[in-house]
Amino acid sequence: QVQLVESGGGLVQPGGSLRLSCAAAGFTFIFFDMTWYRQAPGKERELVASITTGGRTNYANSVLGRFTISRDNAKNSVYLQMNSLNAEDAAVYYCNARREFSPVTTQNYWGQGTQVTVSS
Repeated sequence: QVQLVESGGGLVQPGGSLRLSCAAAGFTFIFFDMTWYRQAPGKERELVASITTGGRTNYANSVLGRFTISRDNAKNSVYLQMNSLNAEDAAVYYCNARREFSPVTTQNYWGQGTQVTVSS
């Protein structure tokens, strides 16, 4: 059974830090690109950060320099270190695993999300 389980969300003050974790099970983790998305109330889901199977990373401009994505293939896990958090970072954060077999054939898995609240 495929599972992506996020953890590490919570309430943090502006300027604070959180580290999100996503534990994967039920598929071959090393073959999947991993991405963190987020969705705030009334807004569309947006890409936050991604990391490929080879370790190449990509970030949304809004988090560049503040967030760091990493993966541990031995632990089938991906992480998102979030520093200097502000109110605009408050959202539900989702973990995504994606493997492309061809331009029209992909495997795509989602976690259930973890809430990040930034408030004083």
